[in-house]
Amino acid sequence: MLQVNVSQMLKGPVGSTRAIAIDDAIAVDEAPPSLVQGSANLTRTNRSILVQADISADVSLACARCLEHYYCPLRIKFDEEFFPATDVSSGLLLPNPEEAGAFTIDEHLTLDLAEAIRQYILTAIPMKPLCQSDCPGLKS
Repeated sequence: MLQVNVSQMLKGPVGSTRAIAIDDAIAVDEAPPSLVQGSANLTRTNRSILVQADISADVSLACARCLEHYYCPLRIKFDEEFFPATDVSSGLLLPNPEEAGAFTIDEHLTLDLAEAIRQYILTAIPMKPLCQSDCPGLKS
């Protein structure tokens, strides 16, 4: 589940929480979609929903030495705030968050984790991916 309706959380008191399971495929790059599994805790703050996620993903990469494709297991943990785009009570648009690149909750009060997970996976991919530490390189 990468999309979560948080309307009831936004109506609830500050500090209310919700745990969700994550088990879905996500497209990271031009590679085939990666299976993403884990969990996330959502916490209502005075201005947003704080997401604390712990996920694992198997990303298809090309080895930097032999150029063969392999699946690289990644473990990602992140804390990220998601700001509502509309007021839950009135439905009026809210001003954009001051933080550049902040994640938002759409006008239907759906929090979509896909883009945050995609960005964190991209930053976790090794700069020089190797299928194995002693990869001999291209075969002649």
